[in-house]
Amino acid sequence: MLENEGEIPSSSIWNKARFGQDTIIANLDTGVWPESKSFSGKGFGPIPSKWKGICQFDHKEGPLCNRKLIGARYYNKGQAAYIGVPLNSSYNTPRDGDGHGTHTLSTAAGNFVAGANVFGFGNGTAKGGSPKARVAAYRVCYPKMNESSAECYDADIMKGFDAAIADGVGVLSVSLGGESVDYINDGTAIAAFHAVKNGVVVVASAGNSGPTAGSVENVAPWFITVGASTLDRKFQANVQLKNGSIFQGMSLSKPLPEDKMYTLISAAEARAANVSEEDAILCKKKTLDSKKAKGKIVVCLRGENARLEKGEEALRAGAAGMILCNDESSGNELIADAHILPATQINYTDGLIVFSYLNNTKNPQGLITTPKSVLNVKPAPFMASFSSRGPNPITPAILKPDITAPGVNIMAAFSESKSPTEVPSDKRTTPFYIESGTSMACPHVSGVVGLLKTLHPDWSPGAIRSAIMTTARTRDNTGSPMKDADYQKATPFMYGSGHIRPNRAMNPGLVYDLTVNDYLDFLCGTGYNSTMVGQFAGAYYDCPNNYNILNFNNPSISVPDLIGSVVVTRKLKNVGKPGTYAARIRSPPGYSVTVKPKLLKFEKIGEEKSFKLSIKVNGRRGAKTEFQFGELLWSDGKHYVRSPIVVASPNY
Repeated sequence: MLENEGEIPSSSIWNKARFGQDTIIANLDTGVWPESKSFSGKGFGPIPSKWKGICQFDHKEGPLCNRKLIGARYYNKGQAAYIGVPLNSSYNTPRDGDGHGTHTLSTAAGNFVAGANVFGFGNGTAKGGSPKARVAAYRVCYPKMNESSAECYDADIMKGFDAAIADGVGVLSVSLGGESVDYINDGTAIAAFHAVKNGVVVVASAGNSGPTAGSVENVAPWFITVGASTLDRKFQANVQLKNGSIFQGMSLSKPLPEDKMYTLISAAEARAANVSEEDAILCKKKTLDSKKAKGKIVVCLRGENARLEKGEEALRAGAAGMILCNDESSGNELIADAHILPATQINYTDGLIVFSYLNNTKNPQGLITTPKSVLNVKPAPFMASFSSRGPNPITPAILKPDITAPGVNIMAAFSESKSPTEVPSDKRTTPFYIESGTSMACPHVSGVVGLLKTLHPDWSPGAIRSAIMTTARTRDNTGSPMKDADYQKATPFMYGSGHIRPNRAMNPGLVYDLTVNDYLDFLCGTGYNSTMVGQFAGAYYDCPNNYNILNFNNPSISVPDLIGSVVVTRKLKNVGKPGTYAARIRSPPGYSVTVKPKLLKFEKIGEEKSFKLSIKVNGRRGAKTEFQFGELLWSDGKHYVRSPIVVASPNY
């Protein structure tokens, strides 16, 4: 643990890595709110001499950068070129008018800020993963100008990468993405390669298109790709029915005006004239009849339109409150929203019971309890339903995502330029807000990377990625295997190597290291010729003959189309004390896996040893068209270097 009840143990990576002191962490996002206490320069020493960046805030606003927030730039020419009309002044600044960039940057490296809360909820000390790191913001994302435009354009993203590399950034947190495309057509992947080539670690979000299989984004092997899972904290606001039933809910909304039972009504029953039940149950705009909903608690279904938009519609119709029931795909994933009326969100199973109560009770009544913070929630973590999933749609032999980290109901700094709900009638602002998404999970890992950069400045981006992956955990706080949002067993296609463990990552024992040439060989192995690979390398690159990407030195092992048997090679580097590591294998069902040699003896730091892993189908009955999962573990009794094994035989 980084801390325990506010106390930071001497063994914590925070202490060992001096809280990320003087590592420079930047994000490519919507900008930064420089006035946030999370970016105060108080108590920081001189700016590191390696920093070459600038601060592009309007000088009329005063010196908004400082010894903590050491740089801020904006790039929008790609946006302007696509739109074809001049951008207004709100685009020509690194100031964050959205909140997303401020939230992610403070999650990665925000200061210790006492008394942080969201409208009075969750009061405590906010802090980022590397609280003593320096930060910089590169604004490359903007409000959409029209329905056909995007928020972030490759040209601006790539300019942001180039500037960050030249400015001296050590860690880039990239909470953006899009549908996966071939690497040579992926501007973010190309730019990230050049960052890694220059020693910058690039952490990226896996995307929010779950639970669809194959939806994972930012899949190039030089990214640390991050999925989202839950915390063991919730903001509980229960639903209580008149029949005595109680269902746990989640909310940051104000309490009901009176402590009494209210009449409940299904949004479908409260629908306006000429509106379908299907649209009304989702509480879409202008679907509810105020004569039917006024003074009652409206029960809506999650899906299609935004959760906060549903609350806005309930309020417009005069409802006293709203119960938001998860749809099946959302399962048990509950989001703490600051709705503009008293509201709470309950899971899919409980929602079915509530709707049944409405349909079978003459005068259904209930109430929503006042929200309160609850800690040590079990089970946790479990995967967020929205977190994008593998298999990797571009290169199935590279397992993605790599890791999962907290990404549900994350409190961090926010822009005070607007209401966080974006509801027009909501005039509230807040210096901290709770957000959910793989965008929130990504900077958790970026903060840990900052600590590892401070602690191990000689480690390559590949070594840092390996240390984080091989020390991850695949069990929750009940000791059971991690679950998905529907409480079914999660798989490596959801969490990669598992849930991040920062303290373990600082001393992994062994790492699967990767060089720039390894990445170029990988591109050769995917079918690119030397000329195409040279576009990545910056010069002609001579591809090796018959390179097999199954032998790419990835910390995870994926064989997506096994016929008969295959032998894959890996190489481990010692980054700890001398020791002898023994292999343990849990074979995927239907397959047998063996390793040679079974023991690896390391006598000095930096020593490398190779091994071969043989994977064999257990006959035609053993072959599985669906992916099966296993594990390879190397241990000297103190360190546990774990790799997921993913195998399928769709064409056997």
